[in-house]
Amino acid sequence: MSFAQDIWAPGAGGDPRDLRKALGCYPTGVAIVSTLSPEGLPVGLTINSFASVSMAPPLLLWSLARRSPSLAAFEQSSHFAVSVLAEDHEVLCRQFSNPSVVDKFAGVARDDGRLGIPLIAGAVAQFECRRESSFIAGDHVVFFGYIERYRWRNASPLLFHGGALIALPRLEAA
Repeated sequence: MSFAQDIWAPGAGGDPRDLRKALGCYPTGVAIVSTLSPEGLPVGLTINSFASVSMAPPLLLWSLARRSPSLAAFEQSSHFAVSVLAEDHEVLCRQFSNPSVVDKFAGVARDDGRLGIPLIAGAVAQFECRRESSFIAGDHVVFFGYIERYRWRNASPLLFHGGALIALPRLEAA
């Protein structure tokens, strides 16, 4: 077996682009996390730092860069929602990850959750969460959410791998 880099690279102080390539070897799902600003305006962004934490109590986590202009809205809100994107949501993924798009929700098919927080229509799964806690971890803030309610459907998710958005290949039953 041969690695692209046959020597071990330092985790700290090394080339951040190389570390990003190594981390990109692990495929992740893609989601949009949303909340409401203190003024009641919808705020949302694309994430792939999403994970299940606990079944009892039902907890999930995601992280956000400390330099993100959306950070204050999520820190000030008691609730947020996560919409796991379907394979046909690539345009939405790019729209919500583009910092030059001012109104991320313009033209987006959505449902409003119980507290008015937007949920992306057609998502593979949707979670409405109460912010349980958050803490600073390096250059990010990690948010933990208590899952108050959720729903899901059988559909193929959008994935991120090696710096690219991909869909799961269709497998035929044996």
